[in-house]
Amino acid sequence: MAIIIDMPKLSDTMQEGVIAKWNVKEGDTVASGDIIAEVETDKATMDVEVYDAGTVLKIMAKQGESVALGGIMAIIGKPGEDISALLGGAAPAAKASAAPDKPIAESPAPVATAPSSTSFDPILGNLASTAASTVGSSRIKASPLARKIADEQGIDLSRVQGSGPEGRIVKRDVASGQAAMAPKSAPVQATPVFTAPSAADEDIRITQMRKTIARRLAESKFTSPHFYETIDIDMKQAIVAREQLNAISDVKLSFNDMVVKACAVALRRHPKVNASWLEDIIRINGSVHIAVAVAIEDGLLTPVIRHADQKGLRQISLETKDLATKARDKKLQPEDWEGSTFTISNLGMFGIEEFTAIINPPNAAILAVGAIRDVPVVENGLVVPGKRMKVTLSSDHRVVDGATVAQFLSSLKQLLEHPSSMLL
Repeated sequence: MAIIIDMPKLSDTMQEGVIAKWNVKEGDTVASGDIIAEVETDKATMDVEVYDAGTVLKIMAKQGESVALGGIMAIIGKPGEDISALLGGAAPAAKASAAPDKPIAESPAPVATAPSSTSFDPILGNLASTAASTVGSSRIKASPLARKIADEQGIDLSRVQGSGPEGRIVKRDVASGQAAMAPKSAPVQATPVFTAPSAADEDIRITQMRKTIARRLAESKFTSPHFYETIDIDMKQAIVAREQLNAISDVKLSFNDMVVKACAVALRRHPKVNASWLEDIIRINGSVHIAVAVAIEDGLLTPVIRHADQKGLRQISLETKDLATKARDKKLQPEDWEGSTFTISNLGMFGIEEFTAIINPPNAAILAVGAIRDVPVVENGLVVPGKRMKVTLSSDHRVVDGATVAQFLSSLKQLLEHPSSMLL
């Protein structure tokens, strides 16, 4: 009996998947546990395996096409088995994800033309066309000869009074001097305008990841009442501490590792910030799981450092590097990105001094970290060189209030300005 292989749910937020690669073709034999396809989800590219042996009778979606959750990807069964019933009753499961190479040309709508009539000109003794028109000089009733003379002499027929049937302009009207001899104005030659060549438009297929990012961030921004608080941190002692630690550590520590550790300690001190909005309740999370935003080509992923408050800088650094590599290779698993209680987004390495970030639901807050700046500061009444870093906390006002956030940021500032206090 033929078996339908449908699109499995490969992530908690997945609604459809894109066939990134087929590892089989129609007619191939597969065994239980074989990886038949790679599917791009909203988080990563994941493998799809079969649980029954058989022959691939029909592939329902091509590479690059998206299949809805539960939609048919393929059908397997015995060679030669009749699957017409399955094909006939199946709704279309796949849709093209990429834009077509060329737009389909639409046939132009027929243009209605006014009926034309002919009448006999008693002066010229011929039939003159009087086709109706709505543009230009064709509104003016004139015989062909009168038009020719007017064109040769530069006479504007709109200024001529016609004496023919129904006021038509004839030869004598143009030749007898009844025409106002105002010559037609010569057409003005347009001055050529230089325009820079433009690049061709490019349509980029929206990936599953980008669709999910767009949906979740829009939901967060327009449903969570964001408010923002910024604090400026003296990083001189943090710079010295990092240099000393890297001199003796086998793992190179980054400033972001220090920020993660400082946030973890501050969240333990201020648990109301380590909270989640769950519609009916506000959950004060017992564990500190910090998501670290990682920029990849398709968007932003937020792998999670679990129990960050219980880990040292070295372990935080190793886990961050490992998760960032998996994110860029699209090898993250659901357990790598689920369950965060707080998020950090750092753009300091790009020279961004200050920014605000959108909350990663259901978290109550996200910290935006800027670059360390060389600035003059006043110490003991003297202007001296300083190293400062601005951080901005975006918070959900349904969960936390301004004073609570201010206390958290004050603790974070104290921890980074005195790095040894993180060890207490």
